Amino acid sequence: MEQVKLLPKTCLCCTPDITAQGLGNLPVTVGNLTLDPPVFLAPLAGITDLPFRKAVLRFGAGLVVSEMVASQEMVQAKPSTRARAELGFGNDRTSVQIAGREAYWMAECAKLVADRGARIVDINMGCPAKKVTTGYSGSALMKDPDHALTLIDAVVGAVEVPVTLKMRLGWDDDCLNAADIAKRAEEAGVQMITIHGRTRCQFYKGAADWGAISAVKAAVNIPVIANGDITDSHSAIQALKLSKSDGVMVGRGAQGQPWVLAQIAAEVSGKTYTRVPQGSDLADVILTHYEDMIRFYGPELGVRNARKHLTWYLELLEGGMELRNLIIRERDANVVMRHLIDGLKNCGPLIEAAA
Repeated sequence: MEQVKLLPKTCLCCTPDITAQGLGNLPVTVGNLTLDPPVFLAPLAGITDLPFRKAVLRFGAGLVVSEMVASQEMVQAKPSTRARAELGFGNDRTSVQIAGREAYWMAECAKLVADRGARIVDINMGCPAKKVTTGYSGSALMKDPDHALTLIDAVVGAVEVPVTLKMRLGWDDDCLNAADIAKRAEEAGVQMITIHGRTRCQFYKGAADWGAISAVKAAVNIPVIANGDITDSHSAIQALKLSKSDGVMVGRGAQGQPWVLAQIAAEVSGKTYTRVPQGSDLADVILTHYEDMIRFYGPELGVRNARKHLTWYLELLEGGMELRNLIIRERDANVVMRHLIDGLKNCGPLIEAAA
């Protein structure tokens, strides 16, 4: 498992050009919504569920995006299934991301989530997973821009809330068409675009090409958000400078540290972030997140789904892996809670913060 490293204890206020282009200057505006700070949480399947988004929002983020929703399946789902796919309806800082390949289902799904309170609808054209692209959804749509535009037109025409778009640089190195699609999407009514700085065929290999995102920014007049390999304020500054984007989107870097978006926003703006939790405050963050998961999923499923989140938290704590090994196979939610309450008292500080 890739370990996410915390920022070292350095003052970034003296770093040259700390207020990089976009971030710290103007908030991002989408429709009648002001998204400030322009540091957003990326949609991550199986991770950015409602409990995790709540954890991030407690510290502060300009926007959090739901896990991707398959449009046809969502429309045809039983009410109980829809309830489990709680999307944070009505929260100004929550965007609901939908995916699909047919205009009818995309439009129906957009109407469904908007009618239930979604403030922003995001179209997924960036997911590289084979099970998604073989169904001609996600980033596969970038191979057929004309068809992709029929989906965008259908979604924009179906709802009154702002519609945004997330995609990659292209399908592969021979199909780098993000700028062209972005321009056409803007003309169709899309109000913000997020670009992951890789092609679909790269998946998550190599380094994100933040500089290539600048071509998208130059092609449109709507906000452009840079995504890919942004884990801290240093990478955020570089991404903003190279992409000339209006903000950044953080994905895996937030695992185990839901405060990192607020930390990035503060430090990139030249401020010292003082809210990184330690000791009993950090224990409260972990325990509250765990309780939210048990409440949301129920004891049996909640215990299973919480394991990865608890691992991400604990691997960043001195002595945390011993506690992780104690609870990782435990199936009783109450037993896990007792181990956490007792064990967190004996864990040391966050590893990098102690250095």
